[in-house]
This record gives sequence, C-alpha cells and structure tokens, in this order.
Amino acid sequence: YVGNLSRDVTEALILQLFSQIGPCKNCKMIMDTAGNDPYCFVEFYEHRHAAAALAAMNGRKIMGKEVKVNWATTPSSQKKDTSSSTVVNTQRSQDHFHVFVGDLSPEITTEDIKAAFAPFGRISDARVVKDMATGKSKGYGFVSFFNKWDAENAIQQMGGQWLRGGLMRQTFSPFGQIMEIRVFPDKGYSFVR
Repeated sequence: YVGNLSRDVTEALILQLFSQIGPCKNCKMIMDTAGNDPYCFVEFYEHRHAAAALAAMNGRKIMGKEVKVNWATTPSSQKKDTSSSTVVNTQRSQDHFHVFVGDLSPEITTEDIKAAFAPFGRISDARVVKDMATGKSKGYGFVSFFNKWDAENAIQQMGGQWLRGGLMRQTFSPFGQIMEIRVFPDKGYSFVR
C-alpha cells in the first residue's frame, strides 16, 4: 500500500521507483472521487523485495509529498474506506523488522552488512540491492531482525556510521566512548578518536 500520493503521480512513475528495489508484478492506482489523495498498491514477485520497499520508501518524498508505505490488507477489504487499506502486517512479516541501510560504498557486500549488524541480534535476512543489468551494488540494502528492539538499537548505533566503521566500533567501544571513526579502505587503515 502506497498512500499520501501527489495527484501528479502516475502508475508508471511508481513502478519505475519501486522496481529499482525488485521486480514488480503490477501497480494499481486508486483515484478517489471524493477528493482524497490517490493511493496505490504495488505487487512484488518476492516478499523480501516488498519488505525492502517498505523500509526504503516509507516517508520518502515523491513529488514533494511524504509517501506512506505499508503492508496492504487482503483484496476483500480494499473498500471505498481508504483507512481499511493501511492495516499493518502480513503474517510473513509479523516477526521481522526491516532496517534500511543507505549510502553504501560500492565494494560493500551482503556479507559485510551481515557482519556489521550481527552484533545487534538475530538477523532473518540481509541484502545489498544490486542492479539487475550490471550486477553492481545500488549503494543501499536492508537488514531484517527478528526482534524489534534489536532493529531499533541497530538504527540508533549505526546511523551515520561508515559500515566498515561499524566493525571498528564493535572492536574499540569496550575501551571507552568513541567520538569519531574514520576509515580509509583504499589505504588500509582507520582512525578511532
């Protein structure tokens, strides 16, 4: 479910944005006659891509409006009442909490993000999103935790960290409060202040 859309948003634009995360089956735009904002449903082939889209796109601005992305309910409840379409979880996702990881340097792999986030708790899935055509990293990914508290803790601790810095942080934090970590992967050294 993608809501709070600008009236200028088209199905084609939504498909273009969301298919960067994973292959989309279809997109259905609902134009409300009562004058409310349009909303739409995006269907992915794979659950993990839908989960990544939810983590990546919720709260993002599309044409100047912050969109709301949520799990859609079953088709039977997609009535005129738009509030019914924002019911949260699907069964598969009830016990997973997704953390979006952005601004990754191109050499960061899925293994790297697993290693960096593993200390925060049990991970159900981790993935660097790759370009279908080139196989290169798109510079973002996601990590899914079984436990909500672990996910929130990871967001708090890792926000603004260099990912390789995340591993440094785990290694050096027992020795005192860390002010700054700077990693120079090409030179093979780091500074920890």
